Amino acid sequence: MPYDSTAPAAAPPLGVGMVGYAFMGQAHSQGWRTVGRVFDLPLSPALAAVCGRDPAAVRAAAGRLGWAAAETDWRALIARPDVQLVDICTPGDSHAEIAVAALEAGKHVLCEKPLANTVEEAEAMVAAARAARARGQVAMVGFNYRRTPALALARRMVADGRLGELRHIRVSYLQDWLVDPAFPLAWRLRKETAGSGALGDLGAHAVDLAQHLAGSHLAGVSAQTETFVRERPLRQEEPDGERGQVTVDDAAVFTGRLDSGALASFEVTRVAAGRKNALRVELNGTLGSLAFDLERLNELQFHDHTQAADEAGFRRILVTEHDHPYLEGWWPPGHGLGYEHTFTHQARDLVRAIADGTQPEPSFDDGLQVQCVLAAVEESAARDCVYTAVPSRAPR
Repeated sequence: MPYDSTAPAAAPPLGVGMVGYAFMGQAHSQGWRTVGRVFDLPLSPALAAVCGRDPAAVRAAAGRLGWAAAETDWRALIARPDVQLVDICTPGDSHAEIAVAALEAGKHVLCEKPLANTVEEAEAMVAAARAARARGQVAMVGFNYRRTPALALARRMVADGRLGELRHIRVSYLQDWLVDPAFPLAWRLRKETAGSGALGDLGAHAVDLAQHLAGSHLAGVSAQTETFVRERPLRQEEPDGERGQVTVDDAAVFTGRLDSGALASFEVTRVAAGRKNALRVELNGTLGSLAFDLERLNELQFHDHTQAADEAGFRRILVTEHDHPYLEGWWPPGHGLGYEHTFTHQARDLVRAIADGTQPEPSFDDGLQVQCVLAAVEESAARDCVYTAVPSRAPR
């Protein structure tokens, strides 16, 4: 075929460097590999390098996940001239150090949730992000469930007034991978690396979704947390061997009041037998209700309370139409998407924001606000459920 001089020029490359290559690193890699093949983008993501501490393992991960190079020092990854965006997929204890260094080096940053392990760390990250913003850089925190098309549609319907005045929102996020007391003392069970347990791991998602869908912040909370298995084996291959103390929660339940006046309730746990990744959200307003279940993630349940009672009730919206959020690049109507597509959508939104020079959402300010809620939950639980105000530190 002869060269077509009228063909559009290829989009300029956007070099991505990723720190961490386990579960979240694999999910983010899938998003980066896929996004340019699904959506028309102003920049073309290039998987420049992935970083991990084990030389052989990170080289293997680079080959398996599609990265062009491997590094064993995240500082070296940040210094690479072919990396313009640093994607952080490490445990929470390293988020602040890596993110601040990357921003100060002139890189854009995507950081997995929760933003940090403490409010103080999150504040330092926000300060670095605000300074970088003045230089034209962007920073985003990875709350990927916002990018589920059904939840994006729910947000649009709430913003359009389809539910009227919001009165209730309830979120439950249930898993069962810690039911077995012989499960070893992994990093997610140590406060120094994870910050908190189910609260930070699952509760961060629950809080972000509640606030995002409602368009309102939590003003205060009343909470209980519990650690049901307080000691676990240090090594998986020695379940009866030396044990160590679990220093985070297994579960948290809390109620809250949004600054809009709506009431909210939350339950998050990693010890709910039979529940693998059960995220459920419901919103009730004066004009209607919405309900979402991650195990049926292409569906949204909607009740229009303005209809006559003899015809009213929840109806299923199959969120697969091309005019639904994110669906313009995918399959014909009726062909559902999955969990991994949320990371492709996340990459799309971030790349477009970088090219447009706009602030992507959720921002580091949003991540700090969620961190303030998590801290208030821990404080309330430590004080036997005393209602605890959430400080307003991040502007919407």
